[in-house]
Amino acid sequence: MMNDSKAVVLNFISCNKGCLLTFLRLFDQGVFMQKEFDEIIEFLDESKIKYRVIDHAPVYTSEQAAATRGFELRQGVKSLIFKITGKQTDFVLVLVPGDKKADLGKLRKILGADDIRLADPTEVKERMSCEIGSCHPFGNICGLKTYMDKRILDNETIAFNAGLHTKTIAMSPHDLKKLTKPEVEDFVK
Repeated sequence: MMNDSKAVVLNFISCNKGCLLTFLRLFDQGVFMQKEFDEIIEFLDESKIKYRVIDHAPVYTSEQAAATRGFELRQGVKSLIFKITGKQTDFVLVLVPGDKKADLGKLRKILGADDIRLADPTEVKERMSCEIGSCHPFGNICGLKTYMDKRILDNETIAFNAGLHTKTIAMSPHDLKKLTKPEVEDFVK
């Protein structure tokens, strides 16, 4: 005779396939996003960088994040993945102050791209193992060339999501620059 827990699971599967698939998808995302966060923390610790982790309710916009974190909007760092086409197709990570928007014309010129667009949710997950809105600024961890807008360096402290919608890392922007070795440019409006 089958044990009770197996029977419950099989019954759930047969009656609620859609619910189970949704649960498994969310569980999978949580596990992989937590792994990404753990890798970032390990990287920071090994680099002997001073940082602070802030646990909070889920945030999905820069405005929500600033209010929840207790930081000014300009101190937030948005990590945006762009798909560029030109001589070759590639993805790049672009770091933008929370109170600004990326200027696609400036970026196209800096990157020498014929076309540029934001990566879609599937492309983001494939490149960073996290969801849009929770991307971290460590392109070097996931093999993405990184570009940082110069205004980020005007802050004493910056804050950014770290692969999860519920975790923020606060640290010096100069330490972030040292760790990620981005190209620092002027590309916001």
